[in-house]
Amino acid sequence: MADTRWLDEGEQRTWRTFLAAVHLLEGSLDRQLRRDSGLPHAYYQALAMLSEAPGGALTMTELAGLLRSSPSRLSHAAARLEEDGLIHRFKRLGDRRTTIAELTPRGLKVLREAAPGHVREVRRVLFDSLTREQVDQLREISEVMLGELDPEGREPRCPGSGGAGDRD
Repeated sequence: MADTRWLDEGEQRTWRTFLAAVHLLEGSLDRQLRRDSGLPHAYYQALAMLSEAPGGALTMTELAGLLRSSPSRLSHAAARLEEDGLIHRFKRLGDRRTTIAELTPRGLKVLREAAPGHVREVRRVLFDSLTREQVDQLREISEVMLGELDPEGREPRCPGSGGAGDRD
């Protein structure tokens, strides 16, 4: 314990403020999506990732990676999305082990209807209260953190950032 670099008062305050903000941000986005479109934020993200994929389809493994989700958690979500007719799952021809998730036309419609409200909420809770300089600083800080947390660049990044997956 003698060699532990404990957080000073300012670092402790920053850490706890950051955690609270991330927690409240996720909750706000989830509440808005559930209220306005009946979708949990995690399901919206799955539909969004599929909509950005070539042909609107990804393997379940690829989708789990993009969503930073466990295969079992994604399987549960995919079952619900499939029940609702928003995605279709199928086996790749000649490969019985690989399951493909594909966005249905209904899923794309639901996503398109949910997107404007979601973007308004993201703007309201994040961007509208920050200056352009603060937005740039937040991006830079997040990029530094991602570099530390994911030095090999395995996690998906925003288009143009050069990370693996090259999408958010």
